[in-house]
Amino acid sequence: MMKTDGREGMRELQRMAFRVCCLIFDADYPEIDIVLERRRIRERAEELFPGQMDLYDMIYESRFDRLIEQFRREDEGEDWES
Repeated sequence: MMKTDGREGMRELQRMAFRVCCLIFDADYPEIDIVLERRRIRERAEELFPGQMDLYDMIYESRFDRLIEQFRREDEGEDWES
């Protein structure tokens, strides 16, 4: 994989995160595919910024969790709770 500087890596993660957010908003997009995209961005973050995954979790994973809670679980009802 091509080496990137920190700024380029941040922009790459931002683009990937934007895509995941859009997928979360799309109610027709399967949950499993969102899980796979989240795994893909996490792996890329580990490649780009090893040792900084706490920051990644705080910024991106918490955002994804909030969006899922707000836009997916409310629509799905009790199915997500069990």
